[in-house]
Amino acid sequence: MLRSRQIDAFLLSREWRDGDDGVEIVIWARAVEAPVRARIVRQEAVMFVRRDETRARAARRVPRALATLEGDPVDALYFRSQRALIDERDRLRGSPSGRVAHALESDVKPADRFLMERFVTASMHLEGPSTERGGVLHFESPRIKAADMRPELSILALDLETDGFDGPLLSAAIATRDDERVFVRGEGRDRGAMTFVADEKALLESLLAAVREIDPDVLCGWNVVEFDLAVLEARCRAHRIAFALGRGGESARVLPGATPQQVSIARVPGRVVLDGIATLKSATFTFERFTLDRVSRELLGRGKKIAPGKDPLAEIRRMHAEDADALAAYNLEDCRLVLDIFAKVDLLGFAMERSRLTGLPMDRQGGSVAAFDHLYLPRLHRRGFVAHDVGAGAAGGGSDATSSPGGHVLESVPGLFRDVLSFDFRSLYPSIIRTFQIDPLGLFQPGDDPVPGEDGARFARDGAILPALIETLHDARSQAMAAKNDALSRAIKILMNSFYGVLGTPGCRFFDPRLPTSITRRGHAIIERARVFFEGQGLRVLYGDTDSLFVHLEGAPHEADAKARGRALAATLTRTMADEIAKELRIVSHLELRFESHYLRFLMPTMRGSERGSKKRYAGAVRRGDGEITLVVRGLEVVRTDWTPLARRVQKELLRRVFFDEPFESWLVEVAGELASGALDEELVYRKRLRRSLGDYAATGARTQDSAPPHVRAARMLEGNGHEPTEIEYVITTRGPEPIAMRSAPIDHLHYLDKQLAPVCDVVLPLLGTSFAKIAGSQRSLF
Repeated sequence: MLRSRQIDAFLLSREWRDGDDGVEIVIWARAVEAPVRARIVRQEAVMFVRRDETRARAARRVPRALATLEGDPVDALYFRSQRALIDERDRLRGSPSGRVAHALESDVKPADRFLMERFVTASMHLEGPSTERGGVLHFESPRIKAADMRPELSILALDLETDGFDGPLLSAAIATRDDERVFVRGEGRDRGAMTFVADEKALLESLLAAVREIDPDVLCGWNVVEFDLAVLEARCRAHRIAFALGRGGESARVLPGATPQQVSIARVPGRVVLDGIATLKSATFTFERFTLDRVSRELLGRGKKIAPGKDPLAEIRRMHAEDADALAAYNLEDCRLVLDIFAKVDLLGFAMERSRLTGLPMDRQGGSVAAFDHLYLPRLHRRGFVAHDVGAGAAGGGSDATSSPGGHVLESVPGLFRDVLSFDFRSLYPSIIRTFQIDPLGLFQPGDDPVPGEDGARFARDGAILPALIETLHDARSQAMAAKNDALSRAIKILMNSFYGVLGTPGCRFFDPRLPTSITRRGHAIIERARVFFEGQGLRVLYGDTDSLFVHLEGAPHEADAKARGRALAATLTRTMADEIAKELRIVSHLELRFESHYLRFLMPTMRGSERGSKKRYAGAVRRGDGEITLVVRGLEVVRTDWTPLARRVQKELLRRVFFDEPFESWLVEVAGELASGALDEELVYRKRLRRSLGDYAATGARTQDSAPPHVRAARMLEGNGHEPTEIEYVITTRGPEPIAMRSAPIDHLHYLDKQLAPVCDVVLPLLGTSFAKIAGSQRSLF
C-alpha cells in the first residue's frame, strides 16, 4: 500500500543510468526500520560553460548567477542523458575553431552531484510516498536532504574454498555474529552448521539463497572482491545462474580494474562490500604481510587452521576427500577470523565514519580527490562559483606545472644520546591551511586585503572554504577523541591530512602549484623557527623532519623534570609563534607544538658509508604509561621487510642491549657461530613481492639471469616449474638465489654474515667505537 513516510537512513550504495525519460538514480540505504530503496527518475545531466561560449548546445540552456573562478559568468547546460552531455563536451573539446571550449564540471557523475548538492554524505532524510515489498521500503522520487544518523549495520563474512584459483567450489562458508553456515560439495549427513550439496550448481544456489535469507547490509572477507566474489560470478556464469547477491534478488557484478594495477570493484545493489585488506590499509594499519593468518595472529593471537608451512591447496583437497568436518571447520574459522578482525579494530565503524565525513561510498578505497570534490564543490556553488573539469586547468594549473617542495628536513646529528625530547606540530599542514587561509577560491578571489602566500599567491582574508572545513573537522576530532571514538578520530585525521596531497596533484580540478607550495614553504619556515627557538634556550636540535623535532637535554635530568620541561617548551613556542603571526599578518594562529616523548636513550645513525647523519632513520627507548620501557624504531632495518628475520632480530636485540647498557660482544660472537653452524637457517629467508610479471622485469633491463635482481632470479626457477608467483621466498646459496621450495645447494652463510649481520650491527656499533668485523670478524674462520 502506498503511504507517505519520513525516514532517516544511512547510504549503502548508489547507481545511475540513462533512461528513456531522463537520468535515473537508484539509492539503497539502511533505516532503523528496514532497508530502503529510493528511485529518482527524470533527472537531467548538467554541466556549465562560459556565457560567451556560443557554440554549446543542449536540451536546455539557462543563465545562472554563477561564475568561473576567474570571474566569467556561466550558463548551465541541461541534457536528457549523461551520454548526451558527454557527446557535447567531446564535441566542444574537438572544435576546429582554434579556441578550446572548456566544459565546466562535466565530469561529475549524476548520482554524486545529486547527493553533494544536498550536502548528503552518508546520512539522509527521505520524505515521500513509499511501499513495502519483501521487507524493503521503496520510495519513488522522494525529497532527500542531509541528516545525522548512525544505524547498526549487519555484517556477514564470506569465504570460499576452491580446487585451485580457477577451479570449482569445494565448500563455501558464511558467518554473522548469530548465524554460521557452511556448504560442502559431496555426499554426507548434514550436521551442525554443515550442509552437504550434490554438486557445484546446488552449492551456488544454496549459498546465494542463504545470503538473501540473512539479508546483511555489509559483506566482508579477505581479498573478497578479487577472489571470492570474482569466483562466485564466474561459477554462476558457468552454470547459467543469476548472480543474485543483491537485495531484492538484484544481480551483482564484479568490475575488473582497467589496468593490472587497479583493483576490481564489486557492485552489489543494497549491500556494501568491505575487503579486510583494503579497509585495513585505508585505515592506515600496517603489517609485515597482509595475509589473513599473519594479521589475525598479530591482532587476535590466533590464526588459520592450516598450519604455516603446509601446502594449503593440498591440505584443502585432502580434507575435502577425507575429512569434511575439518574442511568445514577451516572454512568457517576463516569467516570468524575476518569478523573478529573487523570487530577488534572497528573497521566497519571506520568505513561508516569515513563515508559520513567524505560522501564516498563505504567500499571506496582511496578517493581523496573525489572526497574533496564532494565536500568543496557544493560550498563553492553556494559562494557563486563553479569549477573546471579535472585537467582543464584553472589559472596556474595543468599537469605540467612545477611541483611544490616537500617537507623540510634538518641536518641530523649522529650519535648515541641520553635524554632526548621529541616534539611535533599537531596536524601541521591542516593547521597551516587553517592559519594562513590557504584555499582555492581564496587564491582566485583574494580581495583587497589578502594574506600573502608563496610564489606570488595571495589568499582572501575572509570567507575561505577549506580553512572553515578544517576547523569543523578539527573540532569534530577533538570531540571524537574525548568520547574515545577511535574510528571517527582516525577517519577525520586521514581526511584532514589528505587535503594537502589533493591540492598537490594534477588529478584535482583545483590544482595550482601555488597552493601546495604555500603550505610546504610555510612548513619549512615553521620548523626553522622552532629550531631557532630551541637553540635560543641553549638546547641542541639533533634532527627535524616536516613536523617533528628531536632536542637533546644535557645534564641527566629526572624523568619527571624532563617531561615537565618538554611540556613547558612546547607551550612557550606555541604562544610565541601565535604572537608573531598575529603581529605580522593580523591572523589567528592555529599552530600547536606538542611535547611527544622523552627518550631515555636515542640513536641517530650515520648514512651508510658516510659520517653524515641519516634522515628518517632513528631509534630510541621510551617509558610507556604503564612504566615499561619500549623501543621506538623508525626507518631502520628492524622494521623493513626486505631484510631477513635474522638481521631484524639481531638489530633489535643489539639496540636493546646498548640502550640498557648490557654486554653485547660475546652475544654477537655467539650469533655468528650459530649462523655458521646452520642453527639459524630458518631465519635466513628473504621474502619479496613481484610488483610486475617476470616478463616485464626482462623488458625493463634485467635481460639476463645474472643481471636480474635476486628475487627475480629465484622466481624464474619457479616459473620454469610451471608457476609464476606474486611473492617469492628464497635464500642465498653457494649457487646464488634459490626459492626455498626448490633449494638444491648449501646456504651461503658467509653472504649472510657480510650482507645481513654486519650492515645491521654497524648501524649502531661505530657510534660505540667498534664494528661488527672487530667483534665477530674472527668467526669467518668457521666458514
